[in-house]
Amino acid sequence: MTKVAEVMTHDAISIRANDTIRQAAMMMAEHEVGSLPVCDGEELVGTVTDRDIAVRAVASGVDPAAPVTEIATQHVQWCYEDDDINDVKRKMAGRRIRRVPVLDHKKHLVGIVSLGDIATSDGAGAASTLRAVSRPTKPDR
Repeated sequence: MTKVAEVMTHDAISIRANDTIRQAAMMMAEHEVGSLPVCDGEELVGTVTDRDIAVRAVASGVDPAAPVTEIATQHVQWCYEDDDINDVKRKMAGRRIRRVPVLDHKKHLVGIVSLGDIATSDGAGAASTLRAVSRPTKPDR
């Protein structure tokens, strides 16, 4: 059984809950990432993606000086560092998510596991997860 800690990115870059949307965009550009866990102290309170910035902020006219929590996803899917990676792959496929924050048992952020992490550790297993995550959804119209 492969544990999440064996494949995850350790020491993930995160943003504070009271930082601005502009700061989130600047951090993403600086670190060349498309997602940031949002933390209040050491507690994970959300996640923000480059898509959130484009759709929930820019397209909706939200001020870039607003707190990142205004556009962040708050009910985040996460896992523990000692979870089985196969369980996390199923979670990612079922929820169509590409990145999952990783917590220790004190519920402090310790890393992030992404499709890229899975692909570099288990190329064949990543293919089915990627297919499921990338399935198109029908718009709510």
